[in-house]
Amino acid sequence: TKIRSRGARVADIAILVVASDEGVKQQTKEALGILRETKTPFVVAFTKIDKENVNLEKVKGDLMSEGVYLEGAGGDVSWQKISSKSGEGIKELLELILLMGEVLGLKYDPDADAEGFIIESQKDPRRGVLAHLVLKNGTLHRGDDIKTITVSGKIKILENFLGKTVEELIPSSPASVIGFNDIPGAGEEFYTGDVDLSSLVDAS
Repeated sequence: TKIRSRGARVADIAILVVASDEGVKQQTKEALGILRETKTPFVVAFTKIDKENVNLEKVKGDLMSEGVYLEGAGGDVSWQKISSKSGEGIKELLELILLMGEVLGLKYDPDADAEGFIIESQKDPRRGVLAHLVLKNGTLHRGDDIKTITVSGKIKILENFLGKTVEELIPSSPASVIGFNDIPGAGEEFYTGDVDLSSLVDAS
């Protein structure tokens, strides 16, 4: 639950994944509750469409019972059928997300100081504190001073989601950072540049 809640708070757009052969499960209802609570826009991805026992109309009806009204069924929630096995529908799903991003007017300032969220972190016995994060705004550079409300440091190593060392990253990039002086908490916001963290501590 905490992982789903943290993910929804970080995301600009969410994908509600529903198995076409199983329909709405308890975890689907939990995810929907979090999306509504955080007011996160979302699209629906119907997975496993290549299985024999798929009944997509029943699954759509189950979603409608949960208050999710899909496009083509009297609602405005976009959806796409996909297959992880064959890759069918993946391109169309990505296009849906990009279109929603345009409609929502999602933008970032590449010249701003970087800010985003810590997803998880741990202490690597060989490399030191390793933090996995998602960048929300600005550009993150190797060598930047970085801080959260609990820890600080200097980015010694910056890696992209493939584990490749890079010099800089832009939003919405997942990244791994080595350089914090201690382990930051999951869900904490991080910043580079001059930021008064005392106000954030008071607000928390």
